This record gives sequence, C-alpha cells and structure tokens, in this order.
Amino acid sequence: MDNVQDNADSPPANPAMTLFEAVVRQRCVSVTYNRKRMILAPHIVYTRNAGMYIDAITVSLEGMLPREVKLGTFKVDGLSEIKLIERPFEINPIFEPEAMKYENAILMKVEPNSEAAAA
Repeated sequence: MDNVQDNADSPPANPAMTLFEAVVRQRCVSVTYNRKRMILAPHIVYTRNAGMYIDAITVSLEGMLPREVKLGTFKVDGLSEIKLIERPFEINPIFEPEAMKYENAILMKVEPNSEAAAA
C-alpha cells in the first residue's frame, strides 16, 4: 500500500483513515461541513448510534477565528473534502477523554505523548 500524503489529485478512499492520522499525529484537517470551510483540530474519533463522529476544536471557520474555543461534535458522514494539513495542534484542556459519551465507543483519541508532543 502506497503512503500518499496531502495529494489533492487523489483524495483518500476512506476519510476515516485521514481523521485517524490527524488524531494520532495531532495535525489539523481542512473540511467542509454544512457548506462551510473549516479547519478542525480533531481530538477523538468515536461511534454513537452506529455512526462515526469526531469531537474537534474549530481552529477557523470560513477563514476567520471562532469567537470562542469550544469542542464541537461532527458526524463524519457530514464532512466532505477532508484533507490532512501540516498544522500541529496541542491537546486542549477542555477535551475530557473520560467523558461518559465516549465510554466503550472510542476508535482513536489524542494522547499526550504522541508525535506532535515530541516534535
């Protein structure tokens, strides 16, 4: 399997893999959600009601900084044009990995000693 990174000519066949890589490497993703361009810092990928979701900090919305820092929930099926970007992020203290909603549902989450923390 070839390792293709950030190649606009060949989008990944599985957007979940891009999100997993973003979480593990603590890199932002560029996405379209509800017809709005966003840059997200995904902290966790999990399942709920047979759907896949991410909880992420919105870094920018339509090129502008958000009014407040908050952890938003995004259904992966609702995201399009998902691209990994080489913009690192740090784990935000508002992320609570032990929250009940993640119990028995976590597919991937940021870890304090990940690649980004070592960089």
